Amino acid sequence: MTALQYNRTRVFLTGFMGSGKSTIGPILANTLGYKFVDLDKLIEEQAGKRIVEIFETMGEAGFRPLEKKVLAEVSSATECVISLGGGTIANDENFRWIRKSGSLVYLKLSPDEVLKRLSRKTDRPMLKDEQGSTLPPDVLQAKVLTLLRQRE
Repeated sequence: MTALQYNRTRVFLTGFMGSGKSTIGPILANTLGYKFVDLDKLIEEQAGKRIVEIFETMGEAGFRPLEKKVLAEVSSATECVISLGGGTIANDENFRWIRKSGSLVYLKLSPDEVLKRLSRKTDRPMLKDEQGSTLPPDVLQAKVLTLLRQRE
């Protein structure tokens, strides 16, 4: 696919948590005259729980099927910018579906910038320990670097 050949009816934004998907998404949608959809917000609405609570009660293994279901539902919408969760495209089936359904834009940050943006965040379940506590800086750095490598 060249830069000129893309599906303009759906634009998917991906990137690591803190990359700016929820900030840039509405701006891009407004510029294109599209609606903005935040996948995590839709998951929360359908589940009746915040993402943090879903991870606390069901773990990542329980969250990912919900994410896949909501992604399939939203992928049928047209003229929209869809902000994906940080790990949505880590699933091969999700990735293939997204690539087939629209244009995928990757918001990439350096590991240092990711750590700077996430160091004070307390609402990211992937950056907590098993007890739900915030990770110490050295453990946070190791976890972020591991997740970045896996998702790249």
